Amino acid sequence: MSFLRTVFLWAVLLPCGSFAADSLTVAVASNFHTAAKEITAEFTNATRIPVRISSGSTGKLYAQIVNGAPYDVFLAADSARPALLEASGAAVAGSRFTYATGALVLWSSDITLKNKECLEALKTGSYRRLAIGNPLTAPYGYAAKEFLQAIKLFDVAESRIVFGENISQTLQFVATGNATLGLIALSQVKGGLPITASCSWDVPLTMHTALDQQAVLLSASKHRDAAQRFMSFLQTEQVATILENHGYTVSE
Repeated sequence: MSFLRTVFLWAVLLPCGSFAADSLTVAVASNFHTAAKEITAEFTNATRIPVRISSGSTGKLYAQIVNGAPYDVFLAADSARPALLEASGAAVAGSRFTYATGALVLWSSDITLKNKECLEALKTGSYRRLAIGNPLTAPYGYAAKEFLQAIKLFDVAESRIVFGENISQTLQFVATGNATLGLIALSQVKGGLPITASCSWDVPLTMHTALDQQAVLLSASKHRDAAQRFMSFLQTEQVATILENHGYTVSE
């Protein structure tokens, strides 16, 4: 895989020529926004191709794409929606791949949980509200629901759950104290939070469906060559290092 990534990087960094006038619009799942900003900055620096990021929940971005939103590339937080786009012809056949795998963290900034265990607080009900992403639109919310079901607490906790429209809003709920606990993305923790955690617990990957995040090139793209260069750039060693620094796992 290292050899392939080297080849991809060599191809991406070839002289830009006509690509310099192109620009890309990339739909990015909320959990990936911070990493995407770093990646797109590196891509633009190397190729002189500007990239605009549009961030939101995977479900809402998918709906926008289906309804004709002018995106070039979709960086989802799951594999299901990119697969649907590819199957329907809305994405280029064969362009889909897993660019990163994410993870969940049970997190709190509530002072009452300082030096205590987040998981214990969840199990004993020692919290006011629990924030998770909306399972219908946010893959991290769906994984959070699966985790709660796996430990047989979803039904117990349901009346105290507040649903974020996406994982960014979920973090906002728990960081501002509107929720005592939150199931957020590890990438958000690794990205540096403006507030110190009172407790934090990494959810085992075996306790929910793998958060395989897939990228797909959209058929409606008007900048196909530049978009393909960006897709290749995502598979380089340079990007793999960025992803790992943000708490993602990268397949070899």
